[in-house]
Amino acid sequence: MKKFIAAAVQFSPIPMDVGANLEKAGKLVKECAAKSGAQLIVLPESFTTGFTPKGGRKKLWETVPEMPGAHTDIGAGWARESGAYIVFPSYERGPDGVVWNSAALIGPDEGFMGLYRKTHPFPSERLHGDSGWTTPGSEPFCAGTKIGNIGIIICYDGDFPELSRATALMGAEVIARPSAFMRTFDHWELTNKARAYDNHVYIVATNTVGYDSSGAHCFGSSMIVGPTACKLAQAACRDEYIFAELDPEPLKTIYPNSSIPMSFDHVEDRNIQSYASILKPGKSPFEPALRIPYER
Repeated sequence: MKKFIAAAVQFSPIPMDVGANLEKAGKLVKECAAKSGAQLIVLPESFTTGFTPKGGRKKLWETVPEMPGAHTDIGAGWARESGAYIVFPSYERGPDGVVWNSAALIGPDEGFMGLYRKTHPFPSERLHGDSGWTTPGSEPFCAGTKIGNIGIIICYDGDFPELSRATALMGAEVIARPSAFMRTFDHWELTNKARAYDNHVYIVATNTVGYDSSGAHCFGSSMIVGPTACKLAQAACRDEYIFAELDPEPLKTIYPNSSIPMSFDHVEDRNIQSYASILKPGKSPFEPALRIPYER
């Protein structure tokens, strides 16, 4: 990985107003790149429409294009103009009414480089019977770029240690986490720091700002976390961007600017013989207030 500047751009999308949201995102991306010199810019989850679709799944499917497509072509223009890799999260139209919650990686020279489809949709988002609207993906994602290996997870995915570990084992040095996170700041900060520290990767976690069409509130607070769980940048709750320089040698000491050398590696030090049961289905011994069926 090269030394480079990564950025998180957060803003409040207007529900289902794709044109206005693309215009706002484009202005913020260009401003962020010009002022910070960022070579990686991560936008928030489903920023083109907002998280909860007004009008339901059919309306959402009719509104969003396939990927790559018209919207990622606009993102490719931003990438060329800014000279930055862009993580471009949007709902994606699939066949026969299928909608995926996806995020594309777009390069300044390469254009569309591939996409990740959210493997752990939030239970209320996940399609089940007549409720929900998205279909889960099934593959982790990591792509090699000129600045380093970039993986992608989306929002609720960050609650699942196994997915970030799988992404790290694919070679990810930086994991982007575009989100529309509506729980508490404690949960947001904890999971970002834990996934960074679990796998000794950088986490660039961008969160939406403002009210979702469901009435829930996203609190922003985008952050960039280093591989030893140190926070490098922190946003407030408003339209803004944050950025930080990522060091290609982040594990030489147990914390940045410490004199204590680091002598462990969470990825290498795993005792994989103890993980035989990790892929068995299960559930918490404690009951949540509501269980939403998972249709497999």
